[in-house]
Amino acid sequence: MSLSIDGPAGRLEALIEAPRGRVRAAVVLAASHPDIGGTMQNKVLHVAAKTLVDMGCVVLRFNYRGVGLSGGPWVEGHGARDDYRAALDWLETRHRGAPFWAVGYSFGSWVAMTTGAKDDRVVALVGIGLAAESYDYAVLTDSEKAKFLIHGDHDSISPLRAVQRLYARIPEPRELVVIEGADHAFDGHVLDVGDTLGDLLADF
Repeated sequence: MSLSIDGPAGRLEALIEAPRGRVRAAVVLAASHPDIGGTMQNKVLHVAAKTLVDMGCVVLRFNYRGVGLSGGPWVEGHGARDDYRAALDWLETRHRGAPFWAVGYSFGSWVAMTTGAKDDRVVALVGIGLAAESYDYAVLTDSEKAKFLIHGDHDSISPLRAVQRLYARIPEPRELVVIEGADHAFDGHVLDVGDTLGDLLADF
């Protein structure tokens, strides 16, 4: 269902999907950078959302300020984490008491994971195609929350070695799954992202 929610710089265009029956977890999905097609309709987010809903999660996707129909100016990502917190706040009013999972792709992995690491509502941090050389994920090195990473071994934008260095610094619980042959966009491997996400979170 399409909707708009209050954001710190204006209304945020959003999309919510809910499972039938009991809600297992509430998830806010963060998109990649708009310069590389980062909207809530991105194919990676679409597959991730479908997987999570099939697992029993209610999933909220949104467009950052200045992207799509979202209000406010886009200024190279400044305020993206504030937008993410606003999405968490909105979802909590509908699903108070549910465990929250913070999930993001590329730039969105930084937005979701670093915001979620400092938010008591969030119990799991999931990064898909982490932009490990472009953004500071240091807050994860002090986080005791569950951390799940999915990355492609052919990622030329964010090389796997950079993600492996980050992974070596973050404490348990943690898990990194490498998708062979996948680039940063997961072209030809988007369904593998969904399968991997389902496997990682199946018993969480």
